[in-house]
Amino acid sequence: MRRMADSSKRAERLAHQITAFARSHGGSADGQVSYVGQRGARLVLVGADGGWGDLMAPSMDTARQAAERAGITLHDTLDGELADRMRTGPYEWTRMAGSQVGGPPNP
Repeated sequence: MRRMADSSKRAERLAHQITAFARSHGGSADGQVSYVGQRGARLVLVGADGGWGDLMAPSMDTARQAAERAGITLHDTLDGELADRMRTGPYEWTRMAGSQVGGPPNP
């Protein structure tokens, strides 16, 4: 029971981060969830303005719950239309692993 409560709380915290990201990137965002092994799941977010970032969740379920609570659309893959919207700026070029949600913005 406690594990479900912890998962629900984590999903709620992630949902707040997703909502804040969407608000600061044109008012909306889409996402894609990928399994990354024992670490959990990576949720890549792409804002309406093309800004992007990612969040880590402890599981695929938690990532999906957070996306649902935040009201964003999840895509099956990070290609096509979703990838075309991603805008890469100087910040991403300086970091091999890409952008982290909450990192410094592009100038």
